[in-house]
Amino acid sequence: MMAAKAPPSRFIDRVRNAGVEPGDSDELRLNKALLVFATGLVSVASTLWLAIYWSLGPQLSATLPFAFQILLAGNLLIYLKTGNFNFFRVGQLGLFLFFPFVAQWSIGNFITASGLILWGLLAPIGAILCFGVRESFAWFFAYVFLVALTGFFDYYLADAVPIGATRIPIRTSVLFFVLNFVAISSMVYLLLRFSMQEKLKIEAKLADAHRLLQIEQDRSERLLLNILPGPIAERLKNSNQTIADGFADVTVMFADIVNFTHIASGMTPSQVFAMLNRIFSTWDELAEKHGIEKIKTIGDAYMVAGGLNAAREDYTAALADLALEMRDLLHRDFNINDRRLDVRIGIGTGPVVAGVVGKKKFIYDLWGDTVNLASRITSEGTPGMVQCDVATWRRLKDHFVFDEPQVLYLKGKGNMTVYRLLRRGQVAQDAALSSRAG
Repeated sequence: MMAAKAPPSRFIDRVRNAGVEPGDSDELRLNKALLVFATGLVSVASTLWLAIYWSLGPQLSATLPFAFQILLAGNLLIYLKTGNFNFFRVGQLGLFLFFPFVAQWSIGNFITASGLILWGLLAPIGAILCFGVRESFAWFFAYVFLVALTGFFDYYLADAVPIGATRIPIRTSVLFFVLNFVAISSMVYLLLRFSMQEKLKIEAKLADAHRLLQIEQDRSERLLLNILPGPIAERLKNSNQTIADGFADVTVMFADIVNFTHIASGMTPSQVFAMLNRIFSTWDELAEKHGIEKIKTIGDAYMVAGGLNAAREDYTAALADLALEMRDLLHRDFNINDRRLDVRIGIGTGPVVAGVVGKKKFIYDLWGDTVNLASRITSEGTPGMVQCDVATWRRLKDHFVFDEPQVLYLKGKGNMTVYRLLRRGQVAQDAALSSRAG
């Protein structure tokens, strides 16, 4: 189907851009540019060769070169008009293949035509560049067949041509042998050079696209790691199976801001967000420093856990250090805690189930009696205090200082013994400081 008439400016653009369309792939753009480039080289060369022949004396007929130019130009115009590249490349390569043989047959033989059929080699070379390696074989076979056929007739008809009957002087034949070899070698070199330059540009574009893609992938990785622990993120990327794991020993901590609802009621939404963001962002940094996994925030509550990964073996002690630093930060840094907020913290140790919940806006969460115990110790705790269950106290008692045990009534649990964590013991504190310094 013929395309509608294009405005002159668009037609000029198509000529300048070798008929490249916006939706063309990089490979197709290169193929189009190469064939238009080769068409220009051959058109100029055929005109130049006729002019050189005439200047040296032999008055060859201009009919064949003129017809060749008309066919090349006509096929190019049809391509630019219709955009049918497949028809264009078959037509141009066909002209590149057959015209040199027709021209040589009209002049004489290999010697008088100075090996003019060497120009036909542009057809299989162009087929490699514009069709592909497999498709180019037929073009190369056709070229070899025509060369062999021409040689066969030249060989058997050589004795039938009287000496001196040729119109081409020997010097002219020698000159054009040189010109033909130089010209074809130059064209092949220029086409390959042009092809390599364009491919390098394509590779540079691909490398740049890959770099941008890598940046986006890294950004996605960071976002995923902000939601999920590293090992869980890897499992989620590599498998569609449900992720649920049981852990025999995990230490869970909740931190709950005291009187948050009352304080937030007198603030604008942006002020509430800014306040929580300052505190929780600082706690995130502390959790990362201690190798503790942040699980989630629920309103004004902050949940972390140790023992879900291999970051630290002493995760219970690390979590206790984190709890003390979180509490002390609110008590001393009023740039972060400008509202003088206080916090309740509860810690429990024991078995949990952990997994990824949902398929959209998913979350990594923990379940089990240990989680419920830590949550209730927090809600029933005293502002400014870090309270631990018995299992946690037993693990930390040799390295931390605790207050006397207390009995709390916890909903759904009854009376439970809890211990208030005060600080690290002096010996343990010195060891921890020297370990950080090292």
